[in-house]
Amino acid sequence: MKTFKRLMLVVLFSILVASIAGAQGIPQASTPEEVGLSKERLERISAWLKTDVDKKVIPGAVVMVLHKGKIAYYEAFGYQDREKNIPMARNSIFRLYSMTKPLASLAIMMLAEEGKIQLPVPVSRYLPEFKDLKVAIEKKDPATGKAELVLETANREMTVHDLLRHTSGITYGIFPPKSMVKDLYNKANLFDWNQTNAELMVKFSQLPLQYHPGTTWDYSMSTDVLARIAEIVSGVDFDTFIADRIVKPLKLTDTAYWAEGAERQARIAEPQIDPATGKRPMVQPVTAKLKWTPGSMGLVSTAHDYARFCLMLLYGGTRDGVRLVSPKTIEHMTSNHLPPGCKYARSIQDQILTQMPSMETGQGFGLGFAINCEPERSPLPGSKGLYNWKGAFGTSFFVDPKEELIAIIMTQERASLMTYEQRLRHFVYQAFLY
Repeated sequence: MKTFKRLMLVVLFSILVASIAGAQGIPQASTPEEVGLSKERLERISAWLKTDVDKKVIPGAVVMVLHKGKIAYYEAFGYQDREKNIPMARNSIFRLYSMTKPLASLAIMMLAEEGKIQLPVPVSRYLPEFKDLKVAIEKKDPATGKAELVLETANREMTVHDLLRHTSGITYGIFPPKSMVKDLYNKANLFDWNQTNAELMVKFSQLPLQYHPGTTWDYSMSTDVLARIAEIVSGVDFDTFIADRIVKPLKLTDTAYWAEGAERQARIAEPQIDPATGKRPMVQPVTAKLKWTPGSMGLVSTAHDYARFCLMLLYGGTRDGVRLVSPKTIEHMTSNHLPPGCKYARSIQDQILTQMPSMETGQGFGLGFAINCEPERSPLPGSKGLYNWKGAFGTSFFVDPKEELIAIIMTQERASLMTYEQRLRHFVYQAFLY
């Protein structure tokens, strides 16, 4: 009898351990067909990426596809570091670059739920130095024909809402089209890893805006301003807020502003050598903690960690019994927030190729995500309400709430950024069985 009781205790303990392990991980479908996807058709993803690794288009990649809350496809391809002959692994760590922005946006919405931040108010309520920012307009001197910047009073102050949806008037100096304001941005050394978020705000306060707030969608450094606002109202550094309020509750074990420890650093994916220069592209350093922890970029993560973040979004702000925000907050974040008559900074060709917001392709923008508003206009498959974003060195994801679908691709190669995001969409949707 004692032996039987001991056996039962061992069995129950094993079940408990398995249950805890399952809760911390992501359920795996027994076959893709179990969740309505074709294994044979998903293998087209494998053929595509193996070919591109062999052709040295990319060093390697990790792809995860989830349907109905379960993993249907999860594979690693090629090299984590081609030059060192280190194979890619499912748990390889990637620089997220702009896939940091959705986490930063979520942080703001968490603080908004607590009443510490209000979206409709001027940014100057939190950053007084932003009170009288001017808008710079390029005009030609009639006497000389030379272009010059003329400062105008802004039509209104930018709001926190503007920062979240990229209509603040702030821009990125590094992206087209070129302008005299962007030249000023580039001279101001805004991407200095030795600055604090507070020091970056001083730089912004001395620069003019590219557009009048609320008039133009322009992908921008607005999310970096959000990071500083979060610091001010929460009383902690932004990386601490992300770690304590998002990363730890969701058990994102490899997500941080740097890869801490030898074991994690041994898993960092690297871009391959550019044959044109004979050098690796310059990327964010991630082997030591840096002074700057921006909202627009900086995090490292794995496909598995980011999938857990996406599952929290898909299922209304909760994961494994931990609620970060209300379902209504997620609904609000993933709705289109661009106003009627909003202009777009990029050319129509760029809007189409990069899947930026565009009336022509039916794409809008929410609070941290691009939104598929009119799928009948989009060149890519996906339901109405699909939301997505990407990072500069080949990371991208999308969530289709209607289909309970998540897909993530992680490479570490800038050349793959646009085409890989688009091709993944086609490869995933063509695998549906019903």
